[in-house]
Amino acid sequence: MTLYPRFLLAVFTACFLTACAHMGPARLKADQVDYTRALGMAKKRAILDSMVQLRFADAPSFLTVSQIIAAYTFDASAGATLNAGSGSQPNYALANGSMSYSNHPTFTFTPTTGDAFAAAYIRPLAPALVLPLAQGGIPIDLLLRISAQSVNGLLNGTALGGSRGAGTPGFFELLHAARRLQLAGELNVELRNENGANHVFLVVTVSNDSSEPAGAASDRRLLQQLLHLPRDTGSYEVTYGQSAPSGRIALLTRSVLGILTDLGAQIDVPAASVANGATKPTVGLIGGETRPTIVVHSGPAAPDDAYVAIPYDGTAYWIDRNDFDSKYAFTVVQDLMALAEADTSAKAPIVTIPAN
Repeated sequence: MTLYPRFLLAVFTACFLTACAHMGPARLKADQVDYTRALGMAKKRAILDSMVQLRFADAPSFLTVSQIIAAYTFDASAGATLNAGSGSQPNYALANGSMSYSNHPTFTFTPTTGDAFAAAYIRPLAPALVLPLAQGGIPIDLLLRISAQSVNGLLNGTALGGSRGAGTPGFFELLHAARRLQLAGELNVELRNENGANHVFLVVTVSNDSSEPAGAASDRRLLQQLLHLPRDTGSYEVTYGQSAPSGRIALLTRSVLGILTDLGAQIDVPAASVANGATKPTVGLIGGETRPTIVVHSGPAAPDDAYVAIPYDGTAYWIDRNDFDSKYAFTVVQDLMALAEADTSAKAPIVTIPAN
């Protein structure tokens, strides 16, 4: 009978060791996706919260997740009892054991302040940082509508622009022509390194054969006319500023805070918040684009399936999951913020997952 409890103990020990051996890979398999999604959702909520705060003239602050430590504890104990019996007492053997599991994650946040804050959020985005996103497939009209204040003097519409808030009609004609050329494969962005510095060029294909897409020639002429560009070349350097020498394109970009402020000003807020002076009435855009770049809803409670939602001052603000245009624009804003933050000395989040 002495072999039976030993056998049970051996089986239990084997199960325990097998569980420990598979715990690390299993937790990594689950946590890599879960923490990635959690970090992404936290970032989306932080961006929406900043937009809403700026809508109410409340200065936002930015925290970076600098470290995540997911500490898992797995404890187990096992034992065996043997009674050989005596007299009328029967023989018996018992084996027992217990296991416990706990998870104690630790998050470390680093506030962005000082020079890093100024560089990432207050300084206007460099054209060489913004425009290459169009080469990666992002619609150039959406990219410029979000990030540009003006292009060669053509003004973008802005909810905080006062009497000139509608922008210049030619700006929106430019966006539409550029987008059509991009779809036709006739407009590209090139990043060139010259004398140790990055220079960005807008390249418009010049073709005279019959294979040119329909309408490309007229869109190319319209773009060159609006930007006062020579027609004997199709490559134009883009520089930062309100004006540029002949043959170049002057792009006056916004800062991250400027982007968030403009987007926040388009948010529709409760009438009570306007009546009590907490914020100003929503200024509707007129002219080339009247729909807000990102449609943010407000109400007593956000839908359970909202794309992203945050509470602020007793009101819920959210983006509808079925609003693809708003979600895509929100993603572009998130990409621009990531590029701006990458230029600072902030380190990327570190995920540490002890498995035993």
